[in-house]
Amino acid sequence: MPATTVYKYKEPAPRVDAENPLESMMSRFNVAAEILGLDEETYEVLKAADKQVIVHIPVTMDNGKVRVFEGYRVIHNTILGPSKGGIRYDKNVHLDEVKALAAWMTWKCAVVDIPYGGAKGGIICEPTNMSAGELERLTRGYTLAMKDVFGPDRDIPAPDMGTGPREMAWLMDEFSKTVGATSPAVVTGKPLVMGGSLGRTEATGRGVMVSALAALKKLQLDPKEVSAAVQGFGNVGAWAAKLLSEKGVKIKSISDVSGAYWNENGIDIDEAIAYKNVHAGRLDGFQGATLMDNASDLLTSDVDVLVPAAVEDVITEHNAHHIKAKLIVEGANGPTSASADPIINEKGIMVVPDILANSGGVTVSYFEWVQNRQGFKWSEKMVTERADRIMNDAFEKVYATSQKYNVPMRIAAYVVAIDKVAQTYKFRGGF
Repeated sequence: MPATTVYKYKEPAPRVDAENPLESMMSRFNVAAEILGLDEETYEVLKAADKQVIVHIPVTMDNGKVRVFEGYRVIHNTILGPSKGGIRYDKNVHLDEVKALAAWMTWKCAVVDIPYGGAKGGIICEPTNMSAGELERLTRGYTLAMKDVFGPDRDIPAPDMGTGPREMAWLMDEFSKTVGATSPAVVTGKPLVMGGSLGRTEATGRGVMVSALAALKKLQLDPKEVSAAVQGFGNVGAWAAKLLSEKGVKIKSISDVSGAYWNENGIDIDEAIAYKNVHAGRLDGFQGATLMDNASDLLTSDVDVLVPAAVEDVITEHNAHHIKAKLIVEGANGPTSASADPIINEKGIMVVPDILANSGGVTVSYFEWVQNRQGFKWSEKMVTERADRIMNDAFEKVYATSQKYNVPMRIAAYVVAIDKVAQTYKFRGGF
């Protein structure tokens, strides 16, 4: 190796064609902080992450070569309790995204009033191009690198983009080895046989459905007389579409990586899910709807309810003017950029923001953690009834706050969350 070779850490930059998610989150945070009259000291504490951990994980690949992966864990805040947040495996993971998602988790937990702080993790990789063995070695290596960060009373990871129950099982097993005892409460989203909770798989999509129904009631719209489009037909989008359709909502459009599909008379969601399940999780060739010329047309289609449940920044200043929906319910994290907010507000579109609408997942993750700590499994009915109550209570509180301050639901959600965290600092005696 030449003597002049120098290795320097270079932080991965956000995609150039996307708005910075951290800046989007902070722009909303700033508005809410001003409404609350947040003092400068509390503002400075809440806007910054408590801890950022960057690790490099050597993994022996199936071809015998060693590849080094870069991973992150950001702990945004723990004043309400141990930090909670998913781990995503994706080639586009970058530190600003993880920081934004960690902060979102703080506000999400606060808005639904559960005793967690916010965290997020990620590894830069392309999981679809990796074998199960490579992913297992990567997950176990990441867990070992984070063994002093994770813990049932410190930081509790969960699945996110590119991860699922399998990865959480590996994480729990590896962490348990480091402490010399089985530790199911260190992670949520596990397989049922390892302490996972009933109702967890559909929890985020169910929360979207509950939020949508609560919003439709405020708008005085009958679910049986409205139509919807759901962008993203993964776990969240598929469950949201299924549960909304069961409530009478006509789902006219769905989409995944293969494109967007439209049926004016409504798509049979059970048929679409069944098709996806036997076609490698994709809708390619689905005959129950017509493939739209442009997948992005789903966002501006002629429906009453729009559910963006895919990725960040899909609704921007470039397409917000053309949205026809009366209600947007955000299943994804950060699907609406800050630049689109004024346009949507001016159009009078009601938005149930991500930190409220998709918090059903973290709510049932909290239930899983509680069950693990109790050593007692709840029935599915108990899980769903308690989750629905929490989601409805949170919606009503956010809606009342939006009316009190005459602000959109998004800002109201931030006001509710920031106020709870700030008051907790005050009662605990400051910093």
